[in-house]
Amino acid sequence: MELKDFSYSLPEELIAQHPSEQRDRSRMMVLQRSDGKIDDCIFSRLPDFLQKGDVLVVNNSLVIPARLFGKKTTGASLEMLLLTKKEVTATAQIWEALLRPAKRLRENDIILLDAHCEAKVMARTSDKKWLLAFTCAGDFEEYLKKHGRAPLPPYIKRRRNDDQFVEDLERYQTIYAKNPGSIAAPTAGLHFSAEVMQALQNRGISIAHITLHVGIGTFLPIEVSRVEDHLMEPEFYEVDARAAGIINNARRVIAVGTTSTRTLESIADEKGLVKAQSGFTRLFIYPGHKFRRVNGLLTNFHLPQSSLFLLACAFAGTHFIKKSYQHAVANSYLFYSYGDCMLIL
Repeated sequence: MELKDFSYSLPEELIAQHPSEQRDRSRMMVLQRSDGKIDDCIFSRLPDFLQKGDVLVVNNSLVIPARLFGKKTTGASLEMLLLTKKEVTATAQIWEALLRPAKRLRENDIILLDAHCEAKVMARTSDKKWLLAFTCAGDFEEYLKKHGRAPLPPYIKRRRNDDQFVEDLERYQTIYAKNPGSIAAPTAGLHFSAEVMQALQNRGISIAHITLHVGIGTFLPIEVSRVEDHLMEPEFYEVDARAAGIINNARRVIAVGTTSTRTLESIADEKGLVKAQSGFTRLFIYPGHKFRRVNGLLTNFHLPQSSLFLLACAFAGTHFIKKSYQHAVANSYLFYSYGDCMLIL
C-alpha cells in the first residue's frame, strides 16, 4: 500500500503548543466501530464509556530530560537529543545522540555545556546519530535533572530560554510515569488525573502498568513510498506477572496509546493471552494487522503518514479514521502531543 494514501490536511493553528490547563479537561472524541458513530465530550468522562471488568493498559515509562544545548569550541551552538545510554566508565557516560546542526562536526570535537560539563564526539554511528562521551564535575544524571529539558517534538515551538520549559518537564510526563527511559512521552496518558484514576477504580475498572521506552523510531518519519517497506527501530518493553494476570482476566483490554498497543500485540499469543516478559519490539502495525489482544484504543491525533496514524487506521479502519480527523478539524480539536484525544471502541 502507498504511504501517500495516509495523509490529511491540518491547519497549523490546530497544532497544540501548550497542554490544557487541567489534564483531564482535554477534549475526547469517542468512535464506535460497531456503528460508525462519533461523539464529542471531555476526557474526564472516560469512565462513563467503560464497564466493570474492563482493563486500561498504561505505559509507565518516564521521559528523561534528554534535550541539551551546548557550543563547539568555535562558538557555534548545538542542540543534542540523547537517545540511548551505551556505557558508563569511571570518568564518562557514553550516549548515542542526535545533533543539530551536525554538518561540520568531526570526531574528537568538544561540545561545551553549562555548569562544568562537556561532551566529546567519539564517532558517527549513522547519518543522524553520534556517539558522545559526557564528563562533568559531578554526576551526569544529576546534571541532566538540573539542566536537561523535556524532549519536545519540533512542532512544539519553544525559544531556547523560554520559561515554559520548566512546566514542560512536568506536563510532558504522565502522572503514573515510573521507569526512566523514554525520549518522547506516551502522549495518550498525559490526560489522566488522580481524579480520573479514582473514578475508574470506583467503577471496577482495573489499570495494568506496563513499560515501553519510547525511542526515536516512534517519531521518525516514514521515508519509503510503500508502507510495507518501513522498518521500525527497536524499543525495549517489559511486562511483569501482575500486569499479565490483570490483562488476561480482562473483560475488554483498552490500550492507552500506541506504545501500549504495540507492546500487547508484540507479546500476545494466538488466543490473545500474554505472559510476563521483556525484550525489544520492532512491530509495525498498519492496515491489515489482526489484533489479538487490544479491544479498545485511547490515542491522540497523530501526524499524517506517520506510523502512529497508520496504527490508528489499522485499528478502526482507514476510512473511519480519516472521517474522524475531518470531524476533528471541522470542530477545532487540538492535534499532536499536547492536543486532544480519541477513544476508539
